[in-house]
Amino acid sequence: MGARDPPCNPPRTPPPLRGAVVLYVSLVLPSMAMSRFVIAVVTAVGFATATPSPVPAPFDLQGHRGARGLAPENTIAAFTRALGLGVTTLELDTGVSRDGVVMVGHDERLNPDFTRDANGKWIDPPGPVVFALTRAELQAYDVGRLKPGTAYAARFAEQQPADGERMPTLADVFALAGRLRNTAVRFNVETKLDARHPELTAAPEPFADAVIAVVRAAGMTDRTTLQSFDWRTLRHAQKVAPEIKTVCLTVQQPGDDNIQKGKPGPSPLLAGLDVDDYGGSVPRLVKAAGCAVWSPNALDLKPGAVAEAHAQGLTVVPWTVNDESAMNALAESGVDGIISDYPDRLRKVLARRGITLPAPSRSPR
Repeated sequence: MGARDPPCNPPRTPPPLRGAVVLYVSLVLPSMAMSRFVIAVVTAVGFATATPSPVPAPFDLQGHRGARGLAPENTIAAFTRALGLGVTTLELDTGVSRDGVVMVGHDERLNPDFTRDANGKWIDPPGPVVFALTRAELQAYDVGRLKPGTAYAARFAEQQPADGERMPTLADVFALAGRLRNTAVRFNVETKLDARHPELTAAPEPFADAVIAVVRAAGMTDRTTLQSFDWRTLRHAQKVAPEIKTVCLTVQQPGDDNIQKGKPGPSPLLAGLDVDDYGGSVPRLVKAAGCAVWSPNALDLKPGAVAEAHAQGLTVVPWTVNDESAMNALAESGVDGIISDYPDRLRKVLARRGITLPAPSRSPR
């Protein structure tokens, strides 16, 4: 994590906790109603909430896919919006084009929910594979507006369109920070690949090598972390670029589980490691994988998990948290950062907790 200023208020020792900390996590479901609800993970006993204690600095305020709740995801518009608000870290996703360029985008295929062709027509599902197209071909598509009537558009009703936005390269994102003269913002770069579908992306070693080359060329090794749910790229990066910290992403939800606790053999996404060899402990598994940061789905955090991870020397940054009460409770639990689609909401929560916020970036005159 990057260095940050100290809190506005002098650091105070949090009051002792009696019982477990209350964690509330917001989960937005892609249903017809698209309702947002908050789940109580554990119940506090006699927990004082009248005057919240400041979270120990530094706290990592990450804008998910730039600021997906406010601007088209993984675009220069979204990263500009996030930097204009003030974030510690830009979280973003990458793939590799057919001609070897590291492109910024979440999906292995162009997403029909926000992609139009050169004629302005919405593309048909499932969308072309990113790895099958060149940079020039990919940048012929407009990714600046959500398709009306889709569940995705309903889920992010606050997102403002930015017609004409093209899929940027990773180098473009680094250059944006330079143009805005932001020398502090960090970059949490995810490699999007899946061992179960090797035909859709570059292989893990050349994928990681391509990303590392861009990071080094931009002089951003000390401001970048590499993250993935498929830890093969992380293990390779640790060997060839030990100066770049790695982040182990985890999820343990029904139908979406890269850990596979209690199942025979290792998960295909964990580079040969098996959580059951570590007593089922995900923090111990992450430590064994060589990651400096554990980034779990916020819904997976169980009582004691943050403390266990800290005992392993890990930083804990859960994703993706969009409800303010959830943000506050997670911060109270001792996490080191939060990834959110709405960095503006997260800033409000942290300000109320007495945390010094990252300075907004303004376009030079």
